[in-house]
Amino acid sequence: MSRPTRWIWSVALVAGIGAALVLAFVLSLSTAGGGFYERHFVWLFWLNAAVAALLLLVIGVAAVRLVLRQKRGKFGSRLLIKLAGIFALVGVLPGMVIYAVSYQFVSRSIDAWFDVKVAGALDAGLALGKSTLDALQADVGAKARLAADRVGDTHAPSPLTLERLREQIGARELTLLGHSGQVLATAGVAPGSSPPDRPPANLLRQARSLGWASQVEGLDEEALAVGDTAAPRVRAIVLLPDSSIRLTASDDRFLMVTQPLPRKLAVDALAVQAAHGEYQQRALARDSLSRMYIGTLTLALILAVFGAVLLAILLGNQLARPLLLLADGVRQVAAGDLQPKPVFASGDELGGLTRSFADMTAQLADAREQVQRGVAQLEGARTRLQTILDTLTAGVIVFDREGCIDTVNPGATRILGLPIAAWRGRHLGELPELETFARSVEQRYEQLADRSELGGDHWQDAFELARTDGATLTLLVRGAPLPGEQRLMVFDDITEVVSAQRSQAWAEVARRLAHEIKNPLTPIQLSAERLQHRLESKLEGNDQALLLRSVATIVAQVDAMQRLVNEFRDYARLPAAQMKPLDLNALANEVLALYGQAHDRGELVVQLAEALPRIMGDATQIRQVIHNLVQNALDAVAELADGRVEIGTARSVGENGELRSVRLFVQDNGPGFAEKVLKRAFEPYVTTKAKGTGLGLAVVKKIADEHHARLRVVNLHADERSDTPITGARVSLSFSVLAPVPSPETDAGPAPAPGDATQVH
Repeated sequence: MSRPTRWIWSVALVAGIGAALVLAFVLSLSTAGGGFYERHFVWLFWLNAAVAALLLLVIGVAAVRLVLRQKRGKFGSRLLIKLAGIFALVGVLPGMVIYAVSYQFVSRSIDAWFDVKVAGALDAGLALGKSTLDALQADVGAKARLAADRVGDTHAPSPLTLERLREQIGARELTLLGHSGQVLATAGVAPGSSPPDRPPANLLRQARSLGWASQVEGLDEEALAVGDTAAPRVRAIVLLPDSSIRLTASDDRFLMVTQPLPRKLAVDALAVQAAHGEYQQRALARDSLSRMYIGTLTLALILAVFGAVLLAILLGNQLARPLLLLADGVRQVAAGDLQPKPVFASGDELGGLTRSFADMTAQLADAREQVQRGVAQLEGARTRLQTILDTLTAGVIVFDREGCIDTVNPGATRILGLPIAAWRGRHLGELPELETFARSVEQRYEQLADRSELGGDHWQDAFELARTDGATLTLLVRGAPLPGEQRLMVFDDITEVVSAQRSQAWAEVARRLAHEIKNPLTPIQLSAERLQHRLESKLEGNDQALLLRSVATIVAQVDAMQRLVNEFRDYARLPAAQMKPLDLNALANEVLALYGQAHDRGELVVQLAEALPRIMGDATQIRQVIHNLVQNALDAVAELADGRVEIGTARSVGENGELRSVRLFVQDNGPGFAEKVLKRAFEPYVTTKAKGTGLGLAVVKKIADEHHARLRVVNLHADERSDTPITGARVSLSFSVLAPVPSPETDAGPAPAPGDATQVH
């Protein structure tokens, strides 16, 4: 037996003893009679007070233990207190109701016992009994006097005379007594019966002094219990008259008449007398009686409360143990501990609940192991998939069922040039730059859903997209649905591929045109010059002038066609770049020397950065790039009064101060590029000039690709917003392939001659 169980049984034993004392006390109240209160009131009161104090002490100890358990933070203490409070409340509330009702009942009952009507009735009954007895005494005295008168002066009547007198007056017994009460003669006594008793001396004295006396005898419970000989009776004594002269009292004679009382009358008189006496005693002990009853009720209430609390502790412990076991197990499971849980050994529902919880915990442990293995596998697969996505050059975007961005790989951010990853959870169309593109993609998905019944599971299309930096992208986009109503979009930047395909196609066209056109140009020019040589001397006037104009026109157009063919040939047969360390500022100065007049007029402004690192490049091709860019810019501002062209170089450094590239830029304040031209500025034969071939920027693009440089063309706006008026254009070329920094030994050697690879073609 555990210590708490022993303590509970000890307390239960004390409670049982207290309940037995209270029951014994209540039983004694109903059987001991009225005098019990006065005799045992003190020790009963203190005994009940001691039992109540002991019970209150036990309840206080139990309450203190629960409070201390809660303060120590023991698990389940609140539940125990709550259960104890509920059970105690269930016991206390009915007990308090019963106590209140009983208190009122006892108080009102005791008050009813001592009501004025009850006291008056008892007094009236007692007076009625006395008056009845007095009447009987008077009647018996009258009979005795009558008999004495009839005896007359006879000093010693005969027994026969006494018997005749007894019958005449209707008495039970008639006795002649001597002066001291001795029986001289009697009548009415049954044969074999003992003679009548001597009357009391006081009765004789009263009769001698008053002439007659009477009294009621045998009116008590003991006399009634003896029998007929001591039955209640009325005895009357009369002094017999004597006309002779008596010298002493020894000559006195008395006549005694004895008349029995009805037994019922005697019993009723005794009962009324006893009730009246008890009522008087109870009236005197009224307050103590009330206190005793109320004390008994209070002690019973304390026992009921204690029993409720004890029952709460017992039942609460029995109920709380499996519940606390479950709660502790739930807390451990919530903390992630899925170790095997203990089971409450009982066959009831709570025991079954703990067993079910233990089984559930074991199943959860198995499920968690499986989930952990699955999560590990899924995490590995996700890591592999993320690694694949991160290393893909193509852009990948996954949309959720709401059409919002869910997954983005770095390729998508790199291709689009926008922080797509920062827009997770939002629609692609919320980016202003991708609004049109998002609508087109959504239409493709809707079309795929419409033809899904025909077996279509993906779509593919090409889109042109303008980036924020002014570049135009050609994207090859593929889309497909995923499980869970998700969507997958994969896209590649095929701008370079398309541009290369176009450049290759135009190069092939240029090569064929150069071949087909160049061959007849020389015979045409020679034939025209021969005609002029043969016919000029034979013609005069207008005919001669017409001949000269026609031949000059033919020769001029042949020269123009020759130049066009040479440009076609140069574009189609651009030689491979010979990479050498170059000083970009030096090359720019060499080319700008050809534009001295524009520089002097202020149309051309030079801003070259100092101590610019060398780049790896082909000097001839870089000169051609600078020449084409400057010439195009000057042509763009030729019709402007305040036309201005700026050429410069600069460094491009990263966030950590590391040199990333060397940039060459040419910008003007001309009308800029039209939107349709800006998207295809680097394609051959795209131009805004009336006499241009459209090969200038195409050649620049091919040279930039040869040098792995980045070429950008943008329009300049008044306040850097695309919706404000255009104030010019800028073409920039960023060289990321830099020449290695020479060692001190290399610096001590001869520097390359400025003329190396710097000849102007």
